[in-house]
Amino acid sequence: MAETAKRPEPRGRLRVLFVCSLNQWRSPTAEALYRGDPRLEVRSAGIRSNARRRIGTGDLGWANVVFVMEVDQKRWIQEHFGDLGLPPIRVLEITNNLGYMDTELQRALRLAIDPEIDALTGTGAPPA
Repeated sequence: MAETAKRPEPRGRLRVLFVCSLNQWRSPTAEALYRGDPRLEVRSAGIRSNARRRIGTGDLGWANVVFVMEVDQKRWIQEHFGDLGLPPIRVLEITNNLGYMDTELQRALRLAIDPEIDALTGTGAPPA
C-alpha cells in the first residue's frame, strides 16, 4: 500500500520537512529552494546529535510529509520516532557530496522533489 501524505487543511499549505544527516547542506538547500512556494510550509532538520538543527517530535507532528536524502535517514526516524504515527517519509536518494546551495545540488533536489510536490498538492502529474 502506497503512503499518502496527510492532506493540509482546505486553505492550508502542505507542511514539508526536509531531513539529512547534519542539516548543513542538503536539507537547508531544499528548505531554501521551497521556502517561497505558496503551496508549502517548509522546515529542515538533521538526524545526528551534532546537527545544526536536530529533528524532534514537534517537527514530525507538524509535517504532512517528510523528505529524507538517504534510506538510512528514513530508518533512523522510524527507529527513534516510530511510536508517533509518522507522516509519510519519501527517500530522495541525494548523496552528500555537494555544498549548500550548490547549483548541481539544487538541480538534483528539484528533479527529485518537484514531481512529488506537484502530486501531493494536486498541481501536477503523480510521480512515476
